[in-house]
Amino acid sequence: MADKLIFELGTEEIPAGMVAGLRNNLADDAEELLEDNRIDYEEIDVYSTPRRLVLEAEGVAEKQSDTEEVIRGPSEEIAFDDEGNPTKAAEGFARGQNVDLEEVIIRDGYLFVERLIEGRPAREVLAEMLPELVKNLSQPQTMRWGSGQFEFVRPIRWILALYGERVINFELAGLESDRITRGHRFLGVDSKRIESADDYFSRLADEYVIVDQNRRRAMILEQIKEIENEEDIEVFITDDLIQEVTNLIEFPAAFLGSFNPDFLKVPDEVLKTSMIEHQRYFPVKENDSLAASFISVRNGDEKHLENVIKGNEMVIRARLADAAFFYEEDRSVELEDFNQELKNIIYQEELGSIYDKVKRLEKLSRGFGQNLGLSEDKIQALKRAARLAKFDLATDMVDEFAKLQGVMGRIYAEDAGEEKPVAEAIEEHYLPDQSGGELPGSDVGAVLSIADKMDDIVSNFFAGNEPSGSHDPFALRRKGVGIIRILISRDWNITVSELIAETSELIGAEDEVRVNIRDFIRDRLESHLGERDIRYDIIKAVLEAGFDDITDCWKRCQALMNLRSENLGRFTDLIYGLQRCQNLAAQGEPAAEINPDLLGEEEEMNLHREYSDVKEDVLSSFSAGSYEKGLEKLVDLKDPIDNFLDNVVVMVDDEETRKNRLALLAEVSSLSDQVMDIGEIALDEDRK
Repeated sequence: MADKLIFELGTEEIPAGMVAGLRNNLADDAEELLEDNRIDYEEIDVYSTPRRLVLEAEGVAEKQSDTEEVIRGPSEEIAFDDEGNPTKAAEGFARGQNVDLEEVIIRDGYLFVERLIEGRPAREVLAEMLPELVKNLSQPQTMRWGSGQFEFVRPIRWILALYGERVINFELAGLESDRITRGHRFLGVDSKRIESADDYFSRLADEYVIVDQNRRRAMILEQIKEIENEEDIEVFITDDLIQEVTNLIEFPAAFLGSFNPDFLKVPDEVLKTSMIEHQRYFPVKENDSLAASFISVRNGDEKHLENVIKGNEMVIRARLADAAFFYEEDRSVELEDFNQELKNIIYQEELGSIYDKVKRLEKLSRGFGQNLGLSEDKIQALKRAARLAKFDLATDMVDEFAKLQGVMGRIYAEDAGEEKPVAEAIEEHYLPDQSGGELPGSDVGAVLSIADKMDDIVSNFFAGNEPSGSHDPFALRRKGVGIIRILISRDWNITVSELIAETSELIGAEDEVRVNIRDFIRDRLESHLGERDIRYDIIKAVLEAGFDDITDCWKRCQALMNLRSENLGRFTDLIYGLQRCQNLAAQGEPAAEINPDLLGEEEEMNLHREYSDVKEDVLSSFSAGSYEKGLEKLVDLKDPIDNFLDNVVVMVDDEETRKNRLALLAEVSSLSDQVMDIGEIALDEDRK
């Protein structure tokens, strides 16, 4: 009979940022191990609190499913002599498998033994599987504790393992599994006996532990909503913050606190960052403006909550006082003085200081802006923004709140009277700062962002810091995709070659480094196009035809995807015909040019005529970037191509005729070269 499995690892507090990844890995590994061990189950869920990781599996079979083992022995030729008598090889095989020779099966020229292996009891298998699950769990970091050698993300303090009402007995990290768990560190008991897996969640809830993180999250949001309604306020909630708070507590109690309104003179971004990053508070808004209050969530009940509120208000008062001090101190310093301090901040050992990077940004951004045809006003704004792009890295505020880089640059630049495009670009040049994140909103910010990211990429490749596997400490992959997204979103046609050449020239990167960077950008482009649902064969075909102009690549991909989705039949027929032309043309040596006088068959004359009629329109459309229009014209060649290939023999004995026909096919197939490598497009097997 099937039953429920509960496996709980009790630990010291696990950092909130690690919990979600551990849950996902535990779920994936548990599913794989159960399947590998032939233990059927209905559903798996994984839960967590700061002090425990919990695996719940419903409908776990009482025993492994039976399986059939098939063992191959010697070939029939070796197993029997010429008279059909078993040899020592056959007898030895049977004896080794502990069966009579009559039980051996002959199939496909070999001897086989087939035997049924009955499944073992699930508890017995789980006692071996669960320790293996923990030992092999992928973790961001591990530690040892005590005198033992076992490693885990945090010290393990207890293990509960129940299959229905029965304990799954095993030893792990010097601990014996049991039916004993622990309640809330302050509100619950230190030892709680669980009689059945079905009772686990309710018995822990009695001890102020809400094991299900989704339920804790819902409770927090409910409590916040109640406070919003009671106080007529709006609370600033982000997914990251609610997830982190959920992972920090076992039993939530939300409360409203306040601080001195004088602190509201400090920019909103600073106040919100201080509350969120340092205290995990939820900022509060009133009438669309930041209010002098906050919501926090206690890991406990509502008893003595007034004391908790006072304590939190004292803490935030000190935090905001520091922030206000940093703000006023920074505002008393000239922006250029901060710039000079950048000379003392190392960027890369091989490349000097942040100030040296700023000097490169001034040159790069101006060059890129001119290549893109920006107006002189924007070029001047770009020059100034590049000069001030990194000054805030020397401020006290960014030293305290690193996430405010760029933001404080904008705020301080505005306070100092810098023009709006300059101040905006200082903040925008860090965008996008996460996968799929917001892009720069202005041309000046976009060019400065490209320059900054290209400098980072080329600098790190030059210094030997290329991304490898999952190792990308400087987020170069994200920055590469950021450049690609900016270029496509703004329909800019600056080439990869220009970006690499101008940046490499300033840094001193040699040809080998430049080639590696080019390959890196191609890989990022291929990945990005795939994420935007472009078919892999179309991506491959487009990139093989050239990827120097990233925006042009995007347009070619879109045109091919649109043609394919609007009329799959026409698309397939066109590709099939062009591929046949290309394949045939490659089988011989075509003439240098087509000689119309050698066209004797009606079908080849018709193909040449139709080709000549559309060639100029197709190529001019492609050159203008009107790829859909050009491809539609190319589709007109579908019937003439088919008629030619179905009725005209290309590889005739007459050399001039053969070469002329090959030249015609080569010319026709090359019409698409500007868009794609036609041979990379995959066709359905039945069409081939």
